[in-house]
Amino acid sequence: MHQQLIIEKISGILEATDDTYDVKLTHLLDNAKRIFIAGAGRSKLVGNFFAMRLVHGGYDVSVVGEIVTPSIKSGDLLIIISGSGETEQLIAFTKSAKKVGANIVLISAKNDSTIGDMADAVFQIGRSDLYGKVLGMPMGTVFELSTLLFLEATIAHVIHDKGIAEEVMRERHANLE
Repeated sequence: MHQQLIIEKISGILEATDDTYDVKLTHLLDNAKRIFIAGAGRSKLVGNFFAMRLVHGGYDVSVVGEIVTPSIKSGDLLIIISGSGETEQLIAFTKSAKKVGANIVLISAKNDSTIGDMADAVFQIGRSDLYGKVLGMPMGTVFELSTLLFLEATIAHVIHDKGIAEEVMRERHANLE
């Protein structure tokens, strides 16, 4: 019962998401010098999934907050994943990136937010009215799972669009695990 509830809810969110976002996001990724990904809590974990797959796809990617993350510069792309677009720490990251001339993308459940107002692009996952309380899916679960699937679909688009063989991706996979 709960599996079906989750599948139906996420399907509804993804059906309400602009189906051109994968092409638009791929264009932004391809035109960035480097890519930085930030989120908080479970959204950060979703960002980590995406960062790993981007590395497998041959992109230069850093996760914000890691000790080895370099400084962001003009020409770089900061991708913020935030359901609300109002997380204080992520607002601070956005301001810093904007100050140096980096491009900023917000992936969010909301079209209007503090981060969205500063971003060069906002990719709204679903529609705000679809994010009411769902029994068994508390505190952002719907956004996080929908965003994870959206980003995995974007990776599928990248792989298909560029003809990246799985063997090539496997060569880029971490071998110190």
